[in-house]
Amino acid sequence: RYRGLTLVLTFLCYTSYHLSRKPISIVKSQLHPNCSALGPNPQNDSNSTTWCSWAPFDGENYKELFGALDNAFLVAYAIGMFISGIFGERLPLRYYLSGGMVLSGLFTMLFGLGYFWDIHVLWYFIIMQVCNGLVQTTGWPSVVTCVGNWFGKGKRGLIMGIWNSHTSVGNILGSLIAGVWVSSAWGLSFIVPGIIIAAVGIICFFFLVEYPEDVGCSPPLHHVRVTSSEKDPEAITSNEGSLSISGQSSTDHSNSPKRPAEEPEAISFLGALRIPGVVEFSLCLLFAKLVSYTFLYWLPLYIVNVAHFGAKEAGDLSTLFDVGGILGGIFAGLISDYAGGRATTCCVMLVVAAPMLFLYNHIGQNGIGTSIAMLIICGALVNGPYALITTAVSADLGTHESLKGNAKALSTVTAIIDGTGSIGAALGPLLAGLISPTGWNNVFYMLIAADVLACLLLTRVVVKEVRGWCGSMARKRGYVRP
Repeated sequence: RYRGLTLVLTFLCYTSYHLSRKPISIVKSQLHPNCSALGPNPQNDSNSTTWCSWAPFDGENYKELFGALDNAFLVAYAIGMFISGIFGERLPLRYYLSGGMVLSGLFTMLFGLGYFWDIHVLWYFIIMQVCNGLVQTTGWPSVVTCVGNWFGKGKRGLIMGIWNSHTSVGNILGSLIAGVWVSSAWGLSFIVPGIIIAAVGIICFFFLVEYPEDVGCSPPLHHVRVTSSEKDPEAITSNEGSLSISGQSSTDHSNSPKRPAEEPEAISFLGALRIPGVVEFSLCLLFAKLVSYTFLYWLPLYIVNVAHFGAKEAGDLSTLFDVGGILGGIFAGLISDYAGGRATTCCVMLVVAAPMLFLYNHIGQNGIGTSIAMLIICGALVNGPYALITTAVSADLGTHESLKGNAKALSTVTAIIDGTGSIGAALGPLLAGLISPTGWNNVFYMLIAADVLACLLLTRVVVKEVRGWCGSMARKRGYVRP
């Protein structure tokens, strides 16, 4: 019962995080629309093509300004993520997560209020983005740690693949909600998502349970808090029976008095980097997230410019990329569980994603049916590795056998991996803003190069997994002595 509650609550929490991030990509096309299509300026009969734009985004450098907005959020998010994991290990996750969500709702609403307050100062919007980026770092380490506390490694890839669909569900809902008001009063496209994330944060404060032990449940064997009996080697005398958290059999545990838990020390930043695989997956995520977030922030504008759709139609069509992301995350988790190779699964999907990105740019707008199919396929291949690394891989490394059951490490490991990935998330939209004036083809070449680099960075881990498979097959055939 509590496992299900934890999954649902953390799912809703991170859905609302992404729901509040998405409106900026939908509103961009409304901040600098094609005014000539609306006719002459009704106030002075001018034929200016920017009379309906929202200053300061009414100049020729509007793409660079949009890139600055995206970068303000993502750079703050990347910097804050490395610090967030440290705080997440030392503060109650329930307070940390719910407080961050309420503050994120506040800054999201303040951005939208700029419309009603008639604010045309760039620095106001940048400051709101920076503040929002910092407080949103409370989310990912907290929700992954909570889920990792409740679920073992058995079918973690599939469970977290399904659970990680919150990212795409949030993007879809954010697009649809923002699209309702984007053409009439774009400020509401931010205010409504801000209210939603703040409300979910309050629900989280009252109902989230951090640890199984807090409600008398047995935790997963891989992930326990140290007790006095674990420090006594004589307390564990046999492998027979089902072992509980204290090292006693489950039949004896119910009759023994509870012993006070002794919290283990939080792992250091350098200690987390020494865990095998953390560096490789972190660098891979940097380039994988670069591609994913470039689509997140620039896909609606790309569709408007290339397919010449309206702002709402482009926003609705862009949600298909996230539909593919849901499918990609589930399939990546399922395949990696079955094959036992997280890195190999990521590498194969990245290899296939590169040519599909090329095809989408060249034939993706040849009819609505082709566009829909290509968006779903690209979304699955791009977001599958990203989802797998940020969930199952992060949880696996955060509960690595070298940590000896220290539950305090998961938040730091998650923050390092996602923080490194967030550097790529900041670079992607920034580079897209700088490159797009030279042509959208160059943007896609940049994305393809990032996918290839992400694949290459996993080479060592993939080779290790393949050798493990070969050794396992040889042992099964009797070619290797025990």
